[in-house]
Amino acid sequence: MSTKQELIKYILSRLALLPIMLWIISSLVFILLRIAPGDPVDAILGTRANELARESLRIKLGLDKPLINQYLEYLNHLIHGDLGISLNTQEPVKIIISKALPASMELAIFAILIASLVGYLIGFLGAVKPEGKIDFWGRIFSIGTYAIPPFWAAMLIQIIFAVLLGWLPIAGRLPPGLSPPPTFTGFFLLDSLLNKNIETFFNSFKHLILPSVTLGILLSGVFSRSLRLNLEEILKKDYIEAAKSRGINDSRILVKHALPNTLLPILTITGLTLSSLIGGALLIEITFSWPGIALGLQEAINQRDYAVVQGIVVVISSLVVIISVGIDIAIACIDPRVSY
Repeated sequence: MSTKQELIKYILSRLALLPIMLWIISSLVFILLRIAPGDPVDAILGTRANELARESLRIKLGLDKPLINQYLEYLNHLIHGDLGISLNTQEPVKIIISKALPASMELAIFAILIASLVGYLIGFLGAVKPEGKIDFWGRIFSIGTYAIPPFWAAMLIQIIFAVLLGWLPIAGRLPPGLSPPPTFTGFFLLDSLLNKNIETFFNSFKHLILPSVTLGILLSGVFSRSLRLNLEEILKKDYIEAAKSRGINDSRILVKHALPNTLLPILTITGLTLSSLIGGALLIEITFSWPGIALGLQEAINQRDYAVVQGIVVVISSLVVIISVGIDIAIACIDPRVSY
């Protein structure tokens, strides 16, 4: 079988696994929510509601049906793209997710940009002069940012830059009283520019700085360490030694020969990190009151809102699985050394 045929077979096999993985994840979410302690009826009406009201609400929500019937109905709705109705607000789950997901995506994109800029720069500079001062402090930075609890770092940054210095807003996505821009994409920065609303743009940007910088710095250590270790391993390869023996400048060897071969692991780490962040950085969103998907998930869990929790987890899982499969396919297409 030719390499092209093997590649096509690999791509088709990865794509065929997508619906199976999503079915397993959605089924696990359904089961875990049903066996978890607590009752959504109690969360909505309270524990002091009379039995007639409780039973009426249970029938209205479909919770009186046998579990297998609820499961089959749940799968049928998923297949048709129906994520259900919130048990608490009676709002379609699609609408709830469409409001929260762009906020998480906007935060994730800016955090990844900051993490990539800071982390890969530190990792590259450390690889240029291994065991030097930059490399030493870069390792300390990597370990420190990985070890710091996210909520502690977020609160520390809030205290310094929002409370003590008063440079930036402490939380939220816009200041109180300022209306969001008309929605085109859900990204406040982009929507503000499309509507030529400079005031909303700058206010939105100011609110985005603290959470995105906090999250980006915390992630940059992983990026820095990854690039540093991959470069260190590649620089020991035989073809690097051969390039040095031909008298090629060290900086050119690093940029032209070593660095390109680190792109695949960098692509993998960046893509997987982005997909996980789109699902929401829970502690960061809660600390900064960022109205993203993770904050919505946390609220839905507290309220025992089955439909919202199921819908959010299915959407997040779909994004993570699709991005992961996309990365696998991209790597297989780019690198002929990958076996499939």
